[in-house]
Amino acid sequence: MNLQSLKLEDVVENAKSIAANSKRSILAVAGAPGSGKTTITQSIVKELGPENVVIVPMDGFHLSNTILKKWDRRSRKGAWDTFDASGYINLISRIKNQREEIILAPDFDRDIDESIGGVIEVSINTPLILLEGTFLFSEHGLWPELLPLIDHGWFVHLESSIRQQRLIQRHMKHGMDLKQATQWALNTDEANAKAVELDYKRASLYFQLT
Repeated sequence: MNLQSLKLEDVVENAKSIAANSKRSILAVAGAPGSGKTTITQSIVKELGPENVVIVPMDGFHLSNTILKKWDRRSRKGAWDTFDASGYINLISRIKNQREEIILAPDFDRDIDESIGGVIEVSINTPLILLEGTFLFSEHGLWPELLPLIDHGWFVHLESSIRQQRLIQRHMKHGMDLKQATQWALNTDEANAKAVELDYKRASLYFQLT
């Protein structure tokens, strides 16, 4: 699959078209840490409005720091096995075949570095569901079970040096000093980027923003 260069407004318009032509579509936006996934999904919500689209992020299923420490995975937080993949897949299956008026989903609070349950409302009338996360097209663990639930899959590319600088700034914003932020971005985050670098092959659209 060839890498395309797209403007943000064109990407948003693509999502708008998907929402207009479906009662319920699952659109997954994946990519390496710091690649711009959140910028894209939030831009889609801003344009379409919360009545037409809702983000159900993979990050809401981060394992707690308590469990990560117990399982000796805290230093790798963000890796494919530091999420409740089964819980996320089960939730997306419920949402895809939604019968309840409202389904509640968790989100991730970067300020406290923990997931918070039941804060995202998914209405049965919302046509477009955005999934956002690093491992949405991953072959690791249980993650391949998510792929059949996805109607449209996008993989976002960004040059690694720009990604890394973004991540360093993000980590510093949330409490790390420069040394800590740099180490995390170049080690933990970059290991996760390497783990998904070929996942674009399972997406229907592979692009970078211009």
